[in-house]
Amino acid sequence: MSWEQFTRYTFDFPEVSLAIDLSRLGLNDGDIESYQTRLATAFEAMDALEKGAIANPDENRMVGHYWLRDPGLAPTVALADEILSTTDAVKAFAARVHNGELQGANGPFTDVLVIGIGGSALGPQFIAHALGQPSVDKTRIHFFDNTDPDGMDLVLDAIGSRLGQTLSLVVSKSGGTAETRNGMLEAKIAYERAGLDFAQHAVAITGEGSKLDTVAQNEGWIARFPMWDWVGGRTSVLGTVGLVPAALQGIDIDALLQGAKAMDALTRRTSLTANPAALLALSWHFATGGTGAKDMVVLPYKDRLLLFSRYLQQLIMESLGKEFDLDGKVVNQGIAVYGNKGSTDQHAYVQQLREGVPNFFATFIEILKDRSGPSIEVEEGITSGDFLQGFYLGTRDALSEKDRASITITTDDLTPESVSRLIALYERAVGFYATLVGINAYHQPGVEAGKKAAGNAIDLCREITNALENAKGQAFDAPALAEAIGKPDQAELVFKLANHLAANGKSGIAKIESDPWHTARFSIAG
Repeated sequence: MSWEQFTRYTFDFPEVSLAIDLSRLGLNDGDIESYQTRLATAFEAMDALEKGAIANPDENRMVGHYWLRDPGLAPTVALADEILSTTDAVKAFAARVHNGELQGANGPFTDVLVIGIGGSALGPQFIAHALGQPSVDKTRIHFFDNTDPDGMDLVLDAIGSRLGQTLSLVVSKSGGTAETRNGMLEAKIAYERAGLDFAQHAVAITGEGSKLDTVAQNEGWIARFPMWDWVGGRTSVLGTVGLVPAALQGIDIDALLQGAKAMDALTRRTSLTANPAALLALSWHFATGGTGAKDMVVLPYKDRLLLFSRYLQQLIMESLGKEFDLDGKVVNQGIAVYGNKGSTDQHAYVQQLREGVPNFFATFIEILKDRSGPSIEVEEGITSGDFLQGFYLGTRDALSEKDRASITITTDDLTPESVSRLIALYERAVGFYATLVGINAYHQPGVEAGKKAAGNAIDLCREITNALENAKGQAFDAPALAEAIGKPDQAELVFKLANHLAANGKSGIAKIESDPWHTARFSIAG
């Protein structure tokens, strides 16, 4: 890679301590210029979005996560005031917890349990891991981010005897999300078994008037914070969803908001080469042909960015993974995202990236500062951080040698400002890319389809249990059981559900093994 190529296609943004290197993407003369006109529509669409245009026709709502860090952009003064007052309330609440004014049954709060899923957990997890300092954090942060009973037991075991000093944040916009509801009930029972009142340790982060909001009011929870319908889950991390746990952990939430605000200001520029988010969207479109033909492999060379790829999976894949374009045409758009961290990845799947199927482009994330203090020399004149840098550069070269495209995002350090700048950068890039390929980034019909199918399976569980209860002593294989509940075409699903019920001894259901395996029968003893 020549110096000329590097300097021509690397763009520096000192205002936000960030650089984007597209020199290894395979760009040719005129490629960047050709996108300027195409992105003009994206700039216009983003401007309309920030002014309050309806961006999610499915739910007839605005998309205003940009207002969270710059309330002056909100379409009404009342909305701006509400955002500001909510941020002030978050800081005041955290201060009351930190100074001991608010305490648990067993003393000052030492731990926080965040109960949420998807956008209600991924963003806060990322920030907590990226910016946490266990020796100085004001609270320890834990997460129920699934409906896995064993996973919840693992978290509760980590909290242990400190449950009476643990503040639980229940996070759900609708208040009806099944996984979050389940986590709340599991937590509530854990508190009760310890002789504790859950309500005196609970905070709701939810939509006004939601099921959760009603529960919190009726039971007298410690506090309630709003989630607004104009903030989607995957872009909610700089709202109450992320700010409440971050403030409780002791992270500077003003710095988080200021970092994102600075990046937002920069990514409003309508000159392509002066706008890092536009350049990022351009790189995705160029690398994938605008069809999602290649995956995005995120390779952050920093342990604290381990969860960044997981956070980006939801932000990018839920936003861009769409069956239809804006005209109703089937396009099956999307970009698959995966990644771990460097240099761990070099000992995992970089072998395939270099020599296997060329179905990806890589995004390296380079953090210049190694650590807050001095480093020892592991070899003469060389530190562990120097090795990490060397491995990043070596991997990048190894991919380039095989014509595997990559981009690099470089920033100076990991701070609240730099982390939120990365979040804001990718949020804006997603919006620009969606306009380039003609899709709506702000709805998620596929997610709702999955929830509906899950609900059907739960209903079928009840029918299976009732059928076996009504025929105690009789044993049914899956086709016969499906016939008994009037669902003869769902024998496979009946087998899967009955198998799970039997494994957990639900309602006394037992499995009678047979050969071949699929002739196994299920029954409840008479």
